[in-house]
Amino acid sequence: MSTNAAKNLFIYGSLLCFIVLIVLTIDTMGTLDKRAPVITDQVDAGKKVWHKYDCIGCHTILGNGSYFAPDMTKAVERKPKGYLKKFIMDPRTIKADSAMPVLGISEQEADDLIAFLDWIAKVDTNGWPPKPILIAAAAGKAATPGQVLFQQNDCSACHQIQGLGGTAGPDLTRIGLKHADIEWHIKHLKNPESVVPKSAMPDFAHLNDEDLRALAEYMVTLK
Repeated sequence: MSTNAAKNLFIYGSLLCFIVLIVLTIDTMGTLDKRAPVITDQVDAGKKVWHKYDCIGCHTILGNGSYFAPDMTKAVERKPKGYLKKFIMDPRTIKADSAMPVLGISEQEADDLIAFLDWIAKVDTNGWPPKPILIAAAAGKAATPGQVLFQQNDCSACHQIQGLGGTAGPDLTRIGLKHADIEWHIKHLKNPESVVPKSAMPDFAHLNDEDLRALAEYMVTLK
């Protein structure tokens, strides 16, 4: 190959690579815009609350932050907003032994923070973070209708059974010993605060009578 041919190959090869890079960059930026929802004023205010109280010092979102407390990337998907609001404002009321301090977050700040977390949850992260491996395995082994409903309604996001599940709500491993009455559980599922004052648990009144009874029957078997 002559010197001129090598020079032309270098010049035109570099130019081609540069053009390909520009095209790929434009395509990627366009794709990223579609993967993130619109940022509203409340979402922006919630992000400021997130930074004001240094939430990232304990929690992680989108892979950034600390791992002392739960990953909040998809928290709104797995926990009711009403529960999150109560917990954010006064975690010890919801869970007496909660390690999260009372930060003095106002009601408006809590609403803004949840709007920010809701925005984060809607970002397409290709399935990240995954559900805990052991929880997913346990879901595959569910046998009774009540167990299936327990997994379908993602109750394990807040409750533990035999060490598997979240810790935001009470451990249900022996709930059947504490409350052996099926009707109590049905009432609790329909309207938690009717039997547990100040409960942050969402109601499951949208379930039909058959499903409520199946869940209640599963609860009383936990001993």
